[in-house]
Amino acid sequence: MGIFKPTDFTIGIIGGGQLAKMTGVEARKLGLNVVVLDPSSDAPASMVSNHIVAKVDDPEGLKKLNQLSDVITYEIEHIDTQNLKTYLDTDKVFPSIQTLEIIQDKYRQRKFFKSKGIPVPNFWEVDDVSEIANFIPCVQKAKVGGYDGRGVVIIKSKEDLNKVINTPSYIEEYVDVQQELGIIVARDKNKNIKVYPVSQMVFNPDGNLLDYLKVPADIDEDTYKEAQNIAISAIEALDGVGVFGVELFLDSKGRILLNEVAPRTHNSGHYTIEACETSQFEQLVRILSGLPMGSTYQYIPAITLNLLGEPGYRGKPIYENLDKVMEIDGVYVHIYGKKNTFPLRKMGHITILDFNKERLLQKMTKVKTLLKVKGDIKDDSHNNG
Repeated sequence: MGIFKPTDFTIGIIGGGQLAKMTGVEARKLGLNVVVLDPSSDAPASMVSNHIVAKVDDPEGLKKLNQLSDVITYEIEHIDTQNLKTYLDTDKVFPSIQTLEIIQDKYRQRKFFKSKGIPVPNFWEVDDVSEIANFIPCVQKAKVGGYDGRGVVIIKSKEDLNKVINTPSYIEEYVDVQQELGIIVARDKNKNIKVYPVSQMVFNPDGNLLDYLKVPADIDEDTYKEAQNIAISAIEALDGVGVFGVELFLDSKGRILLNEVAPRTHNSGHYTIEACETSQFEQLVRILSGLPMGSTYQYIPAITLNLLGEPGYRGKPIYENLDKVMEIDGVYVHIYGKKNTFPLRKMGHITILDFNKERLLQKMTKVKTLLKVKGDIKDDSHNNG
């Protein structure tokens, strides 16, 4: 019989945002210790963890995190990996730093998955942004630093060329997307794999970030299985250990193409907290602490709705009609605890459950109409983040 001493085990997390917070909640349920490294003294994860206040790639902060932690993970990709290699015991970082380096550079990621036979959109490197005109229609993507829609420019005509970003980038074919799909894949140190249901993502047209998703996706069984198999193949190709968010395109020709992989828990898997036997966050904790992975079975159809800061407001967040929304059966509100809001900032999410899919959509419409995140300062600028 195995012996488990949770109070002697500490999970370190680089980054202290909402993903670290939700991971920390699950770790605490098992009596595990959690420590996060984040520059903000009131970061969301500080509610459920010990907190080292320093930048995520700060040498002294990393040394302290390494000293306190038995295992280390991260909730963000944009970290100086050279500092991770210098100041951390790399054999206790999951997913590995090598995996992170492949994923950090989207062009390198594209080349890697293509070399492994994973279906991806056609893509080309450009030495000068003036070359992009030769590939219209296409999508320009920054090689590094893009996040939540930033660093992605859709170019459908010559008029769109004024949107081009002057940064190291590559271009890929413009895919006529029928549906955008998301799948959470978990893989442990023994190469065991668990795959979650396929979700269907709908994006906010203003910020090009996730507005809501429904799961399971409205696709046929063959397409469903193919999407899961491609997602599994991608994580196996990386030899990944941890929880991964895999985004795919289903295009008008019926092709399923890998869009990108996130080496962490993911917005597209938040529904798993209420709708599945084992949430993505509990799954990550199990993997990091060497416990068996749990079932990914989904009990009930679900929608996840992102709670975004309203345009025209910033400052201390005010949640309008929260009481009315929480009166609705099958609605679960997650407020991340960020101290300031601004337009389109992720302030939380809502999971909506119902066995009747029509009623599920009706509930979502009602929640979207009611619940608004405003700030105590009126501001007509439209920054996002």
